Amino acid sequence: MLAYETRLGTIDISEGYLSKLIGNEVTSCFGVVGMMARDPKQKIFNKFSKEESIDTGIKVSGGTDGVKVELHIVVSYGMNINAIAASITEKVKYVVKEKTGITVDKVIVKVDGIKE
Repeated sequence: MLAYETRLGTIDISEGYLSKLIGNEVTSCFGVVGMMARDPKQKIFNKFSKEESIDTGIKVSGGTDGVKVELHIVVSYGMNINAIAASITEKVKYVVKEKTGITVDKVIVKVDGIKE
């Protein structure tokens, strides 16, 4: 839970909210086919759930002064991976800052698969 004070009171933002916000933006990027589970617990959860969760493959850590985001994605075959990673990085930094006011210090994009 990330909490910070404003002149109107305390604002609490959960890592789950940030993961879902980031997941929506990443999956809408050109060249991204989907997200890949980041740990065995998520893999097991995805096998038993009927639909894939939007926050699969996303890890958010840090505090209100800045967060670190780790993404595990699957890209489309033949796409420029550097361009996709740069686009995702800028989009995540912009959206998180715009929606929450929290600065993203680092975005780590890991390509775990390629689909045709």
